[in-house]
Amino acid sequence: MARLHVETIPILRDNYAYLLTEPETGSTAVVDPGEAGPVLAALEQRGRRLDWVVLTHHHHDHVAGLQEIKRRTGCKAVGPRGEYSRIAGLDLTVAEGESFALGHAVAEIFETPGHTAGHVCYYFPDDPALFSGDTLFVLGCGRLFEEDAAAMWTSLGKLAALPPETKVYCGHEYTLANARFALTVDPDNADLAARARKIEEARERGEPTVPTTIGEELATNPFLRADSAPIRQHLAMRDDPAAAVFGEIRRRKDLA
Repeated sequence: MARLHVETIPILRDNYAYLLTEPETGSTAVVDPGEAGPVLAALEQRGRRLDWVVLTHHHHDHVAGLQEIKRRTGCKAVGPRGEYSRIAGLDLTVAEGESFALGHAVAEIFETPGHTAGHVCYYFPDDPALFSGDTLFVLGCGRLFEEDAAAMWTSLGKLAALPPETKVYCGHEYTLANARFALTVDPDNADLAARARKIEEARERGEPTVPTTIGEELATNPFLRADSAPIRQHLAMRDDPAAAVFGEIRRRKDLA
């Protein structure tokens, strides 16, 4: 029952990398280092070695620090098998139904195509903690660059089925804009309205909004609520398939 210690490292303009430590063995990893400098500085400040770089997908703002970090630390890298040809420097690849061990902490792998075709998420059930990359955000989801709405809706369904107490560590601080958009498609959701106010206050104080939980997202994230009757009624899509409703929500967000 190994538990992870998770530290958030702000990088680039609005990305997050995550420094993971499995305390029983001292094994460490960093998730999605879009630049090397802040990660290396965090390791030096804490006096830690690095064993693994953990990657969710191939986009530059998630992998750009990989080569320098490997060169400076001698660590290995794990990433999605479906994007092996697009990420230079992978030592291990993972796919749906497989696992990745960081010391005694073991992550289950979910393939979540949508934002990219080979995107994966890492779920550590003993914590429980999910590293969702650009699939699931706080009150949002990733843009559909390489797959369609039906594929992303299926991917999000995998994550929505996780225990509600699961902490979700996503790749970006997009929450304030996501909250404002969410209110336009789910305006009568009292939980969402209250959460949006808290998010406004947190961002005014410069505080991160990550992690969230699966339970919070199921109650307030419109991209997980495409089968919600109030949203369907608001969009005049009461009889449409959930994937089509999701696609309309994503289309509106792209235009927002």
